[in-house]
Amino acid sequence: TQTVVDEAELLAAQAAAEAAAAQQQQPGGAFNNVGQGLTGKFRDMMMQYWQETINLIEHDDHDFKNHQLPLARIKKVMKTDEDVRMISAEAPILFAKGCDVFITELTMRAWIHAEENKRRTLQKSDIAAALTKSDMFDFLIDVVPREEEKPKKFAGNRTYMSQPQPSIPHQAHLQQPHQSS
Repeated sequence: TQTVVDEAELLAAQAAAEAAAAQQQQPGGAFNNVGQGLTGKFRDMMMQYWQETINLIEHDDHDFKNHQLPLARIKKVMKTDEDVRMISAEAPILFAKGCDVFITELTMRAWIHAEENKRRTLQKSDIAAALTKSDMFDFLIDVVPREEEKPKKFAGNRTYMSQPQPSIPHQAHLQQPHQSS
């Protein structure tokens, strides 16, 4: 039997191949943002993680029955979008892999921050700092709390917190009475 290939499919595949080849020729290629905000051995470590992840995805036999994250939960989250009516069987599997890669990279970046501060315990400030070092995490800016100011120690072992600064400057000067002409 002879397989009939749709001309549109052939053109789309050719365009995708050309785009991938062009991306590979750029400095950094497909890995342009991978090392963003990292230097030295940490950058190399992240590049290696991504290369291994891509190789695994492209060449490994996948066990679609076992997952790190529960597919039912992923499906439930997907259905919170009112525009989503039906979900194909593959979609939660792809989301699970994407979430796994996202969590792993963010954990690695947070761990790097903890190591730079000579700690072996991850703190939420490590996650916040990891997010600020790469602009690919900018979409989380409204979700992740800013690092809180640490209490200042003074003589007598008393702890004082500085007064929080209002986000809107005091507007008393704007409420001055209008002068009549």
